[in-house]
Amino acid sequence: MTDNALVDAVVRDIRARQSLVRATLEEEDEADTLPFIGTARTTEQPSALAKRISETTQFDLRAYRSRRTMADAVAYLRSQIEAAGIFVLFVDNLGSHHTEVPVDVFRGFALADDVAPFVAVNANDSKGAQSFTMIHELAHLWLGLTGVSGRDSERDIEKFCNDVAGEFLLPSLELQQLDIGESTGIADAVQIIGAFAQARKVSGTMVAYKLHRSGAFGFAFYQGIAGTFRQNFLNQRGRDRELAREAGSGPTYPVIRRHRAGPALVQLVDRMLGAGALTSTKAGKVLGVSAKNVQSVLQAGGPRLSA
Repeated sequence: MTDNALVDAVVRDIRARQSLVRATLEEEDEADTLPFIGTARTTEQPSALAKRISETTQFDLRAYRSRRTMADAVAYLRSQIEAAGIFVLFVDNLGSHHTEVPVDVFRGFALADDVAPFVAVNANDSKGAQSFTMIHELAHLWLGLTGVSGRDSERDIEKFCNDVAGEFLLPSLELQQLDIGESTGIADAVQIIGAFAQARKVSGTMVAYKLHRSGAFGFAFYQGIAGTFRQNFLNQRGRDRELAREAGSGPTYPVIRRHRAGPALVQLVDRMLGAGALTSTKAGKVLGVSAKNVQSVLQAGGPRLSA
């Protein structure tokens, strides 16, 4: 299966799951319209839209940054988004490691529905990138636009959503603390930006992107920094997976699927199953598992996953 065919299959799956959720809410007279969907325009300042999204989700930047780990920060952001009525999924593959969704063609997906909006994030991406993607997709929802992020990052709308996400997680005023140009060199720039980003629970690539957009350096220099950060992430992920294999332990399938679906979907499915509004087959479709695994996913406990 080609990358584009894989992404198309993922998008179809998400659309089907969202349609079931909306239909169930409508049948149960719980289809409350969310007033913020489609209220933004690309003519407004990215910082203004970032502020509106922050207010709607009751997001506290200091609380986000105070989380102990990046995984904790991502979990906090996800919980604030879901509390506003938006379902957040993490997508890794189509059922096996042979169908892993590549980050370079799929970072996220937004389904701008006014009753059951969905945001899907690539679970194979770094944690810092996942936070950025979540806000990028929220900008799509506020614009009322449905689509895949990652296929064409140079389009004006994608640039606008990137700028909104950048302002949301890292106000431009903070960039004044960094004095980096092409004379800095890529290796030193990566080190300085990495430390700056880690302290603020954001991705180094996002910081580099904002510096590039501010005119600090050209696109080729930015690509060099982003490529280094990407390779560092892949190297670390490879080491982590090898350690997990050697240890012979890890989260169970139900725990993984529960985390991928997210608390909002899990709670909705649990409630609708109990009320008889969902069959086990439909519940499995919403959760992304077979009908026989629904109960194990609903009952799964254990430590929260990082992605």
